[in-house]
Amino acid sequence: MSESEDVRSRLKQMRGRAEDLEKAAEQATDPEERRRLQDEAHQLESRSVQVSGMASGDLYPME
Repeated sequence: MSESEDVRSRLKQMRGRAEDLEKAAEQATDPEERRRLQDEAHQLESRSVQVSGMASGDLYPME
């Protein structure tokens, strides 16, 4: 597997996990648990954007 395929695979996994966390947050009945799941999902989404930017050679990834 090439490095770019590895990065794409990792990004796909991160985004899939973030989506799963968002769905779990929507179904959570406890407000604290909902917030925790949403925060974790947003962190994963943010990391995936950074990894994507770095993989494309962007010197200044979005924050």
